[in-house]
Amino acid sequence: MKIRLLSLAAIGLACALPAAAQFAKPEDAIKYRQSGMSLMATHFGRIGAMATGKAPFDAKAAADNAEVVAFVSRLPFAGFVEGSDKGGNTKAKPAIWTENDKFKAGASKMQEEVAKLNTAAKTGNLDQIKAAFGEAAKTCKACHDDYREK
Repeated sequence: MKIRLLSLAAIGLACALPAAAQFAKPEDAIKYRQSGMSLMATHFGRIGAMATGKAPFDAKAAADNAEVVAFVSRLPFAGFVEGSDKGGNTKAKPAIWTENDKFKAGASKMQEEVAKLNTAAKTGNLDQIKAAFGEAAKTCKACHDDYREK
């Protein structure tokens, strides 16, 4: 299972890196980043349900979902390319492009916290998962507050 996930991760990363050059139109970039965010939110939400007691704790499921979140957290940002601030159905605020360094720093911070969540999830310790989940969730909220239209 782990080898399969690592293989999938390597393939996905290889595909994501040149993704910016692959967007024929702004709508394609918007759809790409929204798809990545949606996938990340689904798996993050599963961990959150366990961390908040809304779902029974399953250490394996938490670890599997955290691994997906850690990988996927790197993908959506390839879709924030020039020209994708308009067109399509985007909730991205203009500040993403006017404060791009700050936006990228927020993305990096989220990825760091998600990596810590992945590490915590591998321990199988619910208390560690809860703590790491809380810190990761703060970074998600901060970025959405600053860079996502309601």
